[in-house]
Amino acid sequence: CSRKMENYPYPPDCDHGKRVLLEYVWIDGTGQNYRSKTKVVETEPKTPADCPVWNYDGSSTYQAMGHDSEVYITPRAIFNDPFRRGNSKLVLCDCITPAGEPLSSNTRAAAAAIFEQCKELEPWFGIEQEYTLFKDGAPLGWPRSNARSFGGPCVQLGYPGPQGPYYCGAGYDVSFGRAFSDAHLKACLYAGVTISGTNGEVMPGQWEYQVGPCVGIDSGDHLHISRYIAHRVGELMGIVVSLDPKPVPGDWNGAGCHTNFSTKPMRSPGGFKVILDAVEKLGKKHMKHVEVYGEGNERRMTGQHETSRLDEFSSGVANRGCSVRIPRFTERDDCGYFEDRRPASNMDPYVVTPLIVETCCLDA
Repeated sequence: CSRKMENYPYPPDCDHGKRVLLEYVWIDGTGQNYRSKTKVVETEPKTPADCPVWNYDGSSTYQAMGHDSEVYITPRAIFNDPFRRGNSKLVLCDCITPAGEPLSSNTRAAAAAIFEQCKELEPWFGIEQEYTLFKDGAPLGWPRSNARSFGGPCVQLGYPGPQGPYYCGAGYDVSFGRAFSDAHLKACLYAGVTISGTNGEVMPGQWEYQVGPCVGIDSGDHLHISRYIAHRVGELMGIVVSLDPKPVPGDWNGAGCHTNFSTKPMRSPGGFKVILDAVEKLGKKHMKHVEVYGEGNERRMTGQHETSRLDEFSSGVANRGCSVRIPRFTERDDCGYFEDRRPASNMDPYVVTPLIVETCCLDA
């Protein structure tokens, strides 16, 4: 990570007069990758409604055919731009047809409709985004070699030792990527993302940051823009950010996106019973949830490495081997929140968060 966050390829404080640079950000047809392009406007927007609707070539983003390629992007949330700074903005958009219909890849529209039904419940989310940093095809802290083990144990100079010292570790031999994590944290804070912390994770080269607490649709907006910012920081540092739920096979932790959830009744005195009722509902619809909790999640959820089994639902107090964990102090205080540990690191928050609300709060 020799290139620092401050070493921009352009002056961050360059004077472009009163004109404002807006970086429109959207999710392409893969549902995973981010696209963006710059629009120059005359006045600084204060709300998403102040930003004009724009368009792009959907045939180049897996979202349209060449003979009818125009896709509209509608601004939904704005953030300060930590890369250009000044009055520049990041504009998070969703994708619609010229007729005003959401594209099939636009999961935000349905999520917003669900959250509109339960505003009085004030659903809070705190999402723990795990990710793995790669450079030259290998996770940070891992050797880059073309040598094969020829069937024997993969032991070579520089290969990381077993898991144990890396989680929240400090030191050149156990912490790989702290400069990236710190740069990303500062960029998110500048942008106005509701980011609440970071830490090194169990597998070397793996990190986590937390987004929240956010209410309703804001959770998905803030998580998506934080992921976009992570990729942009990676550009500057020559690092690839992977959200693969099991980036290294074998006896290594995968990467999740644990989703903490509560409603106003859960946070109120006596809310522990409401939490237990919600957890019971989640158990009854376990497979419906895990089917949309992230691509490749079956490689991660094996019942090992702090995961539950994909095909079984379980819950418990302070148990990180369960599908749903209830914190010890939630049980003690008789109110609080619970943690759904099943979502994978590449999960779509516009799918996961409204489904949790729908199951726990809207289903009879």
